[in-house]
Amino acid sequence: MEERLPRKLAVILHADVVGSTTLVQLNEALAHGRIQDAFRRLSDTIKAYGGIAHELRGDALVAVFERASDAVSAALSFQTANEEFNATLDDDIKPELRIGISMGEVVIADHTVTGGGVVLAQRLEQLAQAGGVCIQGAAHETVPQRLPFDYESLGEHVVKGFGEPVRAYRVTLKSGEAVPAPEPSNQTKRRWIVAVAVASFVTVVGGVAWWQPWVDRDKPTSIEPMALPLPDKASIAVLAFENLSGDPEQGYFADAVSDNIITELSRDKGLFVIARTSSFSYKGTDVTVQQVANELGVQYVLEGSVQRQGERLRVTAQFIDAATGHHLWAERYDRPMDDLFAVQDDIVAQITAALASIGGKVFEAVASRAVLKAPEDMTAYDLALQAKAQFWKDQDAIDTDEKKAANLKGLELAQQSIERDPNFARSHAVMAWLLLQQL
Repeated sequence: MEERLPRKLAVILHADVVGSTTLVQLNEALAHGRIQDAFRRLSDTIKAYGGIAHELRGDALVAVFERASDAVSAALSFQTANEEFNATLDDDIKPELRIGISMGEVVIADHTVTGGGVVLAQRLEQLAQAGGVCIQGAAHETVPQRLPFDYESLGEHVVKGFGEPVRAYRVTLKSGEAVPAPEPSNQTKRRWIVAVAVASFVTVVGGVAWWQPWVDRDKPTSIEPMALPLPDKASIAVLAFENLSGDPEQGYFADAVSDNIITELSRDKGLFVIARTSSFSYKGTDVTVQQVANELGVQYVLEGSVQRQGERLRVTAQFIDAATGHHLWAERYDRPMDDLFAVQDDIVAQITAALASIGGKVFEAVASRAVLKAPEDMTAYDLALQAKAQFWKDQDAIDTDEKKAANLKGLELAQQSIERDPNFARSHAVMAWLLLQQL
């Protein structure tokens, strides 16, 4: 019977030397030595970031990681160091690497990695510039937005061996920023987790009479074993508000409420707010507050719902400390549609006030954040929201026809909004985004 080799989902890094043949022609022995040295330094960097360099194929290297953030950090760390190293050489034999990063199932056996993910990483590496890094769209979505990386969309590419187009991004380090340092090894993490678990057990036993039976969605989460370390400031994830209007087409409106709250909270330099693309990835899933906090590396989570019926609006919101499971604040608003902006302002103010009472300081958003100004024409505002929803639909769609249809629908809605209120800046902004997507 044929032996079935174990498969695993992994993040794959593929790197090769740019113009290796030219380097060898200049000086075969020197080029070979410097290429091997470059790969040794890359292997050391990969190991430092928790990856494993499984094989070296002539002028290419293959490695696997558990997390895309580690793979990107390792790639950028090496590329930065290699550029500095090459600058010290006084000849033209300066090995430059291109690196591609993908996600997929692989088979690891006999120190060899095989699978579609390896091939895709190689294809992405070929899209990278000399000294650059190119990452698959699926991997890009898993990298926390808080990390100091800039992404340039390269669009969708039809690559050999794959039936569906692949979205690719060029990744660079933000100007003036440093590559995040490697996190402690898994063994060190496990020791901390065990210690925290023991301490938590003692605490729970000692305080069982005080403990309250919170529902599953508000189950407390331990800070130490989080997938990502907590930032050094108050950290918040705003989940996509649930649409309770009974009409799926009203989903865009619920998304807009969440989106506006994210934008306003992000104005406060004292807060770390998870980006929309990350927090909205949980939309439509049965997710717990604990899971969100663990996966995004935050302590606080805001969730809620929106019900819109005619000119009436009902918004509920609850702000939860995931580390304790406690509701810090919760409220329900039954207001006229025209009060939407006042509701959003109040939610932001209540959140920052709750955090101020915890941290013993007043956050900038409480003292100086500008109050949202309601548009003169709410119909123009609603049309702009619908156009923006089509923008995100275009952004997320893979099928070319679906993307085109969403873009055209969005442009039509944005134009209607502009015609109703030519001075409403948001309509023009959405129109510009949609036109840029056609490029």
